[in-house]
Amino acid sequence: MRQELMSLPKGLAEEVARNLVMVANLLDEDPEQAYAYSRIALRLASRVAAVREAAGFASYATAKYSEALAEFRAARRMTGSVELWPVMADCERGMGRPERALAMAGEPEVNKLDKAGQVEMRLVAAGARKDMGQADAAVVTLQSPELASNSVQPWTARLRYAYADALLDVGRETEAREWFAKALEADQGGQTDASDRLAELDGVEFTDALVESDDEAAEETATVETAVEEAEVQAEVTESAEKPVEKPAVEPAEAPKADDDKS
Repeated sequence: MRQELMSLPKGLAEEVARNLVMVANLLDEDPEQAYAYSRIALRLASRVAAVREAAGFASYATAKYSEALAEFRAARRMTGSVELWPVMADCERGMGRPERALAMAGEPEVNKLDKAGQVEMRLVAAGARKDMGQADAAVVTLQSPELASNSVQPWTARLRYAYADALLDVGRETEAREWFAKALEADQGGQTDASDRLAELDGVEFTDALVESDDEAAEETATVETAVEEAEVQAEVTESAEKPVEKPAVEPAEAPKADDDKS
């Protein structure tokens, strides 16, 4: 990426680099903000393949699949690389075209992918099968030497998880539980929610202690406020009852006027 940015004037390259760093930092925790930074980088250097790729992933993370596909295609034209082929196929799925994703899984480009890319393509193809209502075919699609291997690779947890999910879709619950457990065993980075799925299959329910604590605190606060209001009302009633009633003052009668005839 740095080498690609060297084609730009130094000041511009630094500005684009800062925006790309923000895209990378925010992509998982705040994809909308990452997308905003990617648009700035794209406006500054749309002819740089790394910028188009970053913009594609930011669009993909915010479910703007049409934009993402356009950016990935642009990056591929610039570099000639096939490494984006699986995510391009997944964009087709996101746009409601699983049949196109499945067709891409059978293209010669797949043979040029590295092992990680081929596994990713298999995951996309299985997802496309599920989208098309072909649950049994999704199970078969995921059955591969990579799935059977006991070695743990970066893709192992996700592949096992997808297989467990596919088994569950076809009613093979016992096998699904076994593969969710295997996914959890390989999931060192917390890529999946395999532990939650296992608990769900075992009928275990989790309670969010923090939320429960907040709810109890809110109820306690409401109770206290109600008690204070009732005490204030009672005090007003008592004060009103004990307050002496003031009788209206009686104005003195006017003195009789003297009779002018008798003065």
